Amino acid sequence: MMTKCRLCGSTSLAGVVDLGATPPCELFLSAERLAAPEVTYPLHLQVCTDCWLAQIPPLITPEETFTEYAYFSSYSTSWVEHARGFVAGAMERINPSFVVEVASNDGYLLGHVVERGVRCLGIEPSANVGQAARDKGVPTLTAFLTPETGTAVRAEHGPADLVVANNVYAHIPDILGFTKGLRALVADDGWVSIEVQHLLTLIELNQYDTIYHEHFQYYTVASAQRALAAGGLALVDVELLPTHGGSIRLWARPSGRPGPRVADVMAMEKAAGLLELSGYTQFADRVARVRRDLLRFLIDAADAGRTVVGYGAPGKGNTLLNHCGIRPDLLAYTVDRNPYKHGKFTPGARIPILPPERIAADRPDYVLVLPWNLRAELTEQLSYVHEWGGKLVFPIPTLEIVS
Repeated sequence: MMTKCRLCGSTSLAGVVDLGATPPCELFLSAERLAAPEVTYPLHLQVCTDCWLAQIPPLITPEETFTEYAYFSSYSTSWVEHARGFVAGAMERINPSFVVEVASNDGYLLGHVVERGVRCLGIEPSANVGQAARDKGVPTLTAFLTPETGTAVRAEHGPADLVVANNVYAHIPDILGFTKGLRALVADDGWVSIEVQHLLTLIELNQYDTIYHEHFQYYTVASAQRALAAGGLALVDVELLPTHGGSIRLWARPSGRPGPRVADVMAMEKAAGLLELSGYTQFADRVARVRRDLLRFLIDAADAGRTVVGYGAPGKGNTLLNHCGIRPDLLAYTVDRNPYKHGKFTPGARIPILPPERIAADRPDYVLVLPWNLRAELTEQLSYVHEWGGKLVFPIPTLEIVS
């Protein structure tokens, strides 16, 4: 267990949920590696009772996960459309002449900026997805963001009117250094936009599978405001988003005062008990119930001779599979649209990952949807399953079988 909060330094840390020990969720296995041992790490979520930042120990480094990365954002149609909508709104709100995105992945967002003829730069630590962005015409620097990186980019390219950091603020253990890097990038009158999962919905909707080793912390608006301030940025606005089951979009500037929506969301967090320990005490029991219900369904299906396969091989799916102890006897395989994962096996559970076409060929009785956060998109994509009487199964927030 951690002994000190990485944000405020307090030693007042309380356990929230212990998910056992699992391998890093993005380290997919080749067939050759199946005979080798896997290293596992504890996955124990704690919360600081002084600043209310929820966090896990930094047992792996970002370099271990993100130097070669398996996730390409462009394989999610809804996520690309989300990025398109964000860019359109940001152009209206800010009208930037230079945009920098940190953790820019394969250029799924900055591609929309390029289309508008606006100068931009991606900063992406993973060489493979960064190259995919460059292949699409998105200028991309292969680097992790540090204060030094931010200063160097500013010196070479000038300050950015808009700095975007989507799906990365939870992925860095050095919150202060990363935030100072954002401050170094942004102009004194510029804007920083951050999207990160909201701890409020994680707790309320049992989204425990989003807890994994590359997510080092989990934010309320209250804890995010403190983290931003520690690096020289002021939180001025917040939006609630449906992405990832419930996210917050934080708007920050080098100076400014919080608008009314910041106070409104903080009031929601306080009402939910997230600023006192009582708001966290029942979470572990609800997590255990999700596990029991899913295992009961899979065992009953196997006993009845019903076939169950998975859809998707996301990081959150690997937390769920390993916490529940699901193996190929209960889930024969899972499929994924990302060719990078085909022929590989999920970490820990070692479930084969196949192309999506396999579902139509095998006509299973049930398809367990692991990226439940893409429910609307995947319900449409998998509508053909109903042609042979197959059903979709969503495990979170509670087990649901869709006829």
